[in-house]
Amino acid sequence: MKQRPSVLIVEDEPGIVDFLEMGLRAEGFEVRSEGDGLRGLQAFDQLRPSLVILDVMLPGLDGMAVCRQIRSQSRVPIIMLTVKGEVESRVEGLTAGADDYLSKPFRFEELLARIRAVLRRSDDGAAGEELSFGDLHLSTVSREVARAGRTIQLTTREFDLLAFLMRRPRQVLSKETILQQVWGYDFYGDTNIVEVYVRYLRQKLGEAPLIQTVRGAGYVLREEAGGRDSDV
Repeated sequence: MKQRPSVLIVEDEPGIVDFLEMGLRAEGFEVRSEGDGLRGLQAFDQLRPSLVILDVMLPGLDGMAVCRQIRSQSRVPIIMLTVKGEVESRVEGLTAGADDYLSKPFRFEELLARIRAVLRRSDDGAAGEELSFGDLHLSTVSREVARAGRTIQLTTREFDLLAFLMRRPRQVLSKETILQQVWGYDFYGDTNIVEVYVRYLRQKLGEAPLIQTVRGAGYVLREEAGGRDSDV
């Protein structure tokens, strides 16, 4: 019998916790909740959940610090909850290693869609795949990336984006296509997040950039000889 996926909720607002626990249990998830960052980390070590839902503003230890500590030891999917309009918090959370974010207030159906998307990507990676393009190599089994023998540390989302591009070398892919396929849902047209992550990847991959901009069309993984516009 397949084990039910488990979710750890780290959130200090009782109303939101009750709302999430009721909905997730009805959908078949095992659920545990903690109200501050330190207890959340302890619960993570004990439970080793399938997914973490993490509030940014927490007593004891804030959500950003919790996210970084979890990410330093695990690739578990993390969805962060932020106050509507806190752009800086969302960007910081993604940089800290979160896979996704959701602004309060939100509909449970939207959260559920995002949970299923990140869990599906996690399951796909477990199936095992070795990808190469030039001197760039990626393993979905070990979640390792290397270029010219140099190991490159990527966040979960950066890894997923690079894998998506490496499966489609020399194909021009629009921001909308990347958004739908990598993020796994309609991101309300916010293609700026794609630009941000392409920039992150270019910085980490180093010289001789492989991810190139095709002005007005999107991005393509190809050799540098094809040229790259200066725009992200």
